[in-house]
Amino acid sequence: MNELISLQLDDCKDGMTKAVAHTESELTKIRAGKASPGMLDGIYVDYYGTPTPLSQVSNINTPDARTIVVQPWEKNLLSTIEKAIMDSNIGLNPQNDGSIIRLAVPPLTEERRRDLVKKVKEETEKGRVAIRNIRKDSNEQIKKLKNDGASEDEIKVGEAEVQKLTDTYIAKVDQLAELKEKDIMTI
Repeated sequence: MNELISLQLDDCKDGMTKAVAHTESELTKIRAGKASPGMLDGIYVDYYGTPTPLSQVSNINTPDARTIVVQPWEKNLLSTIEKAIMDSNIGLNPQNDGSIIRLAVPPLTEERRRDLVKKVKEETEKGRVAIRNIRKDSNEQIKKLKNDGASEDEIKVGEAEVQKLTDTYIAKVDQLAELKEKDIMTI
């Protein structure tokens, strides 16, 4: 196979791997009834005028399956962290006891579970679209290689390889979605 096509396939594989990893990280943020420190990943706190991830200004633990404990490294950050959690709209009410913030994760209702499954489907569709866009870009790049001396047969083989990669990575995204849906619907 043409060396330039091989390089393009490597780029395609890297891009698709990143798309799957991004989808996985987005799915981690969708809570499934169990408390996890990852639920607070998208929350930023105003730390001396700089938006800083919550995990960089505090310890985040889960003492049990229904509780998250946030222990700031500086006591004066308690109210700022509390406000950031409330503003993040993740559906958890912070309880400040003066030294730590507790977040009680309520059990999910059937309706809320269905909403979360819809959210999972939206995120996985975004992942699939990202992978398809990478496929489209890779195929365009491979077609441009005809000018650099790649034969039509090599281009067809390259495009077939890109399609195989696409199918493989979309299957991975679908598998992530299936696991997350099962996790959400399990009581």
